[in-house]
Amino acid sequence: MTELTEAQTDRVIQMAWEDRTTFDAIREQFGLEPGQVIKLMRKNMKTSSFRMWRKRTDGRSTKHLSKRSFKVGRFRCKSQRG
Repeated sequence: MTELTEAQTDRVIQMAWEDRTTFDAIREQFGLEPGQVIKLMRKNMKTSSFRMWRKRTDGRSTKHLSKRSFKVGRFRCKSQRG
């Protein structure tokens, strides 16, 4: 597994926890395969939190870019610029 700094590990966990962030985005940014992300989450989270995350993400189409039904980029509310 790629050696990550504490800040990078925290960012991977944050990205993995978000429902709309795909494993593909994590792979592209950090070079981690989905199995490596799962191992990282297991190692760095409480058991109950990890189980809740796995139950929520298991089979979830939004975590895999090729399975997503929406192809548009990030959502932006009307008050966001750019």
